[in-house]
Amino acid sequence: QLHLTMSEKNEMTRSLEMVQNQLQEKESEIKREISEYKDRQLQAEKEHQAALAEATRKNEVEIEACHKKISSLEHFISSQKLEIEHLKSSKEQLNNSLKEANQALGELLKTKVR
Repeated sequence: QLHLTMSEKNEMTRSLEMVQNQLQEKESEIKREISEYKDRQLQAEKEHQAALAEATRKNEVEIEACHKKISSLEHFISSQKLEIEHLKSSKEQLNNSLKEANQALGELLKTKVR
């Protein structure tokens, strides 16, 4: 009976050791997988940050280009307004000269008719 009990105990001890070994292997495997996932997550975060930084840089360049274009257009509009004012002034001067010329012509025609 004692021999049988000792034999069972030894068998159970071996089974327990096998289960403990399997658990340790499983734990090691899970730890390794967690480490791999953390590495992948860190890499993905780095790539995301790099992509975000690049997109931000491109947007800043595009915004700067838009500001320059707006400034250029504002300058163009300002110069066009000045040109319009100059043309209006020239038109007024030409109209005045034309009136004076027409009056002078009228006076000459009156003088000639007499």
